[in-house]
Amino acid sequence: MQWIEAQSPIAQFIFAHGAGAGSDSDFMQQMAANMAALGVSVGLFDFPYMQRAKQENKRRPPEKADKLLASFNEHLEQRRSGLPLFIGGKSMGGRMASMLVAEHPSDVQGVIAFGYPFHPPGKKDKLRVAHFTDIKVPFCVLQGERDTFGKQSELLELVDTRPAQLHWLEDGDHSLVPRKKSGFTQQQQWQKAAELAVSFIKEHL
Repeated sequence: MQWIEAQSPIAQFIFAHGAGAGSDSDFMQQMAANMAALGVSVGLFDFPYMQRAKQENKRRPPEKADKLLASFNEHLEQRRSGLPLFIGGKSMGGRMASMLVAEHPSDVQGVIAFGYPFHPPGKKDKLRVAHFTDIKVPFCVLQGERDTFGKQSELLELVDTRPAQLHWLEDGDHSLVPRKKSGFTQQQQWQKAAELAVSFIKEHL
């Protein structure tokens, strides 16, 4: 586990990566740094398939959900004692975090997903929300308006997203990155996402 420490942390956030890029990706590192600057210590880790992909310098597909969930659970054992615990992730990592609290209620105080993969791109009939009704802790989703895994223009008509609290990032894609013509920058949107995430944590302490 790599820890990005806050100076005087109010909580900790165990942060799982997405399917295609590990904990060392720009998104993961920058979001962790942004949240740490706002008072939340962030723990980053790689799922076993990503560790192997890095060792072999070769892309590998994610393992099945049960193995990913077991790995996530193991990493939760490395939490900081005495700090309130929140978990979440980017895309697949956020989905796994939400499945973990749905299957194994524990001392997690809330879940935050950045770019939740509501459905595979172009496959709106393959929704990944069946477990949402089993989530009994506060659940925050930070979603780009243009995210092909669940766009604002389609999502609210497509599925009941409760209990997720959705926050839409203007013109953002799956990594919350806006187009230049939007007038927003990647840095601005990533900072806004971190601020929303930390506000959610503060709200549920």
